[in-house]
Amino acid sequence: MVKGVVYLVGAGPGDPKLITVKGLECIQKSDVIIYDRLVDKKILSFAGPGTELIYAGKSPGCHTLGQMDINRLLIEKALNGKIITRLKGGDPFLFGRGGEEAESLAEAGVPFEIVPGVTSAIAAAAYAGIPVTHRDYTSTLAMITGNEDPLKGDPSIDWPKISTGAGTLVFLMGMANLPHITKQLIENGRSPQTPAAVVRWGTTPKQRTLIGTLADISEQAVNAGLTNPALIIIGEVVSLREKLNWYENRPLFGRRILVTRAREQASILSAALEAQGAEALEFPTISLAEPRDFAPLDRAINSLSRYKWVIFTSVNGVYSFFRRLRFLHKDPRELYGAILCAIGPKTKEAMEGYGLVVDYVPGEFRAEEIIKVLQDKVKKGDRVLLPRADIARKILPDTLTELGAVVDEVTAYRTVTGEGQGSKVVEMLEEGKINVITFTSSSTVRNFITMLNVPNVNTLLTGVAVACIGPITAGTARDMGVKVDLVAEEYTIEGLVKVILQYFTKQ
Repeated sequence: MVKGVVYLVGAGPGDPKLITVKGLECIQKSDVIIYDRLVDKKILSFAGPGTELIYAGKSPGCHTLGQMDINRLLIEKALNGKIITRLKGGDPFLFGRGGEEAESLAEAGVPFEIVPGVTSAIAAAAYAGIPVTHRDYTSTLAMITGNEDPLKGDPSIDWPKISTGAGTLVFLMGMANLPHITKQLIENGRSPQTPAAVVRWGTTPKQRTLIGTLADISEQAVNAGLTNPALIIIGEVVSLREKLNWYENRPLFGRRILVTRAREQASILSAALEAQGAEALEFPTISLAEPRDFAPLDRAINSLSRYKWVIFTSVNGVYSFFRRLRFLHKDPRELYGAILCAIGPKTKEAMEGYGLVVDYVPGEFRAEEIIKVLQDKVKKGDRVLLPRADIARKILPDTLTELGAVVDEVTAYRTVTGEGQGSKVVEMLEEGKINVITFTSSSTVRNFITMLNVPNVNTLLTGVAVACIGPITAGTARDMGVKVDLVAEEYTIEGLVKVILQYFTKQ
């Protein structure tokens, strides 16, 4: 029997980008992933196709699988020759029971590796602006479990030594015991005026930080309704938060923004919003698909030398065109002699990525502006190639035809309805959990309304800002009865993020 291998991997403290490179490699090559409750689902998206995902989450009073069951499952899968990643929040060896799982694997003769993770004990504090050590405050740190039963007869925590034995104390999973923890620390010599903090959902967009003293932090936490998952930090370093609070001070922190772009493109806008502190919720209303019939595009590619002009109107058009060009065993040199035009700097950038020199880029990134640029340059009889989406607006080819050009408009890709869950978005809107909705094309607007399937979309959007990438998209939204609050002056992702930032800065 061929034995598999088990990787005990720390998934990090919550922010999916804090997983280690090695941890990510383990996920990508695994046959099976057994993951805990606090593992961000975005990390699971890196699993390969066909990977078996098994949830083994534990919450107070509710264990999907008991620890012995998890141990047996790891051994069983490994003995069947599988590569397994056991994905645990934070670090597997810091109150993660990773040591127990490693012991069971060793006893069963199953090969395993430990992949340390970034612990919330340090990361959540850092995201709250609290360094757990600092040369001017303390050089000692203690990490302590916070869920030990305060009524058990023989406590494993030596309170007299812990209370004053380290400059910074970090308690994990201790919210239910916070009154007991503060009481023990004070009774065993820690000053009641020692700065204290509670950080809930640390390193995530839901992060919330409460500051007080050892004497009042417990009462404050109760009044604020803070519960696990949370970190308790005790020590003079907590006072540095006032100066070092970077994460929660970002301009879009706490804002939930719906991204309606295609899944293939959403990450660019999501990353730009998240860099400003927002929580980006991806709801792909469109998806990109190949043409139903490649014949028109293939005919154009096989006779590129006859075109005087080639005009690309989107990044997707560029990528789809050159993907087909390669499929037909041709290369960008086939465009030699053609005058190249791009709508928008990103389209120009995509073309340059294939070694092309773009001749014209209009000042505004829409068809009307490109017509102004070309009307004195396109001559009667010039043949123009327009590789683009199947549902693109007709104003550009129609106007070029009126100028006397011979226009071949070919479908390079199709825009189809996305796979977003409309009912889930409706629920979040009804509960007031979305602050902004972004639209990056007319098709995202149309499909959004179709997928939500509600009688009055504007009623549902009460209190939600609608942001559009440009006037064409905004016009489509208004025509469909959607109130538009923000329109980017520069019709790019950067322009869209900029107008959202301005909106919340004014607020």
